[in-house]
Amino acid sequence: MARALAKPTTTSTRPRRPQHPEPATTPGAPVRAAAAQVLTQVLAQGRSLTAALAAHEEHACAQESLPARDLPLLRELCFGVLRALPRLDALIDILLRHPLKARDQDLRCLLRLGLYQLDALALPEHAAVSATVGASANLDKPWARGLLNATLRRFVRERAELCARIEQEETARTLFPPWLLGRLRTAWPDHWRELVAASNARAPMFLRVNRLRTTTESYRAHLHAAGIEASLLDGYPDGLQLQVPMPVSLLPGFREGLVSVQDAGAQRAAALLGAEPGQRVLDACAAPGNKSAHLQELTGNQLQLTALEKDKARLQSLAANLGRLHLHADIRQADATKPCGNWAEQRYDRILLDAPCSGTGVIRRHPDIKWLRRDQDIAALADTQARLLDTLWPLLKPQGRLLYVTCSLLPEENTQQIAAFLTRHPDARETKIPADWGLECPCGRQLPPSADGGDGFFFAQLVRE
Repeated sequence: MARALAKPTTTSTRPRRPQHPEPATTPGAPVRAAAAQVLTQVLAQGRSLTAALAAHEEHACAQESLPARDLPLLRELCFGVLRALPRLDALIDILLRHPLKARDQDLRCLLRLGLYQLDALALPEHAAVSATVGASANLDKPWARGLLNATLRRFVRERAELCARIEQEETARTLFPPWLLGRLRTAWPDHWRELVAASNARAPMFLRVNRLRTTTESYRAHLHAAGIEASLLDGYPDGLQLQVPMPVSLLPGFREGLVSVQDAGAQRAAALLGAEPGQRVLDACAAPGNKSAHLQELTGNQLQLTALEKDKARLQSLAANLGRLHLHADIRQADATKPCGNWAEQRYDRILLDAPCSGTGVIRRHPDIKWLRRDQDIAALADTQARLLDTLWPLLKPQGRLLYVTCSLLPEENTQQIAAFLTRHPDARETKIPADWGLECPCGRQLPPSADGGDGFFFAQLVRE
């Protein structure tokens, strides 16, 4: 075991306020300060990374406080720190002589950012340290310059020994919270290591070509002409994978509705539902609308499609997405657990239930899930899923099909949920999904996340006798 490291007094957290604070002009400091503020909202206030980043980017653009060229670095820093959080915190706990005060969580996030740059990004040491230290002035805490500088430079000096020491800690090694790691080990004893590795990787970027407007080959050529390389996806008729992820604003024809961004695994849902032109279809939890749109693209925009969403802001994104693609749906703000209004008086040939879940299959796209989700949340989510299934089932016509989908890896939300539903409803029958992808389960089929493939999803097909 590595010997214990001495903790020098230079990393004391006592504030040493300089008489003449330096102005916040260090190159690269504003984007580090912005990342620290976003991470503080996520880790100290429980806000989702998606919401925190969107709000900060909107504010930065409005105030011109952060140039557009810095936004990719802002996202890389935030995503990277949340992926590697236990490793970074383990290093900080060794390096700091005294813990930071509760009001200085932004400084802890700044330390995480500095260590992430040095440990994972391998940025030039001087630039990474200088920009991170300079960001303390942007946070109105210039007194912390000495603390940040001493801590980061000690890491540079003692990197090998420090990294070897934290490798002894399972949480720092796997980058997963103990409760979730335990659940994955129990559920997937032969696969949990691969699931963890894929969840800690950077997410690929997949596209779904709008077959009503173009073809995958034609759009791929369109990308190539714009200097963007993409590959076809075997088994995904409408899918492409970008060689290098990029902002959607740079995708040719995106605004005109030629293409959408949708994970490869999520593209399985519309085909599995098996809807046919003219059928009445309910998408019960539809926002942001990718699956609704894909259903209409597959059927020539000829479904009698009702799309529900209870959240007003997400309802707007649903409407905008369908509008951009020139696709039709009867969009309703409604809670699918509380049928009310004429949509609840209809009977449907197909129902798509993309149920709210833990999101444990999409952690690589939302690494904050690991730190915002709690063990006790799973039972509450499973209860919501059961209520949705029970409420929507009477709306299905005889011989109609309901497709149950989650982006979870946990059996409580997946196989166990479907098994319990079949026990409660004698008129329900599961139909096996004949496929050569994913893992066959006692009920349904699990698509695990893979490092170079799609995210993790669970699918179960139910027919009403």
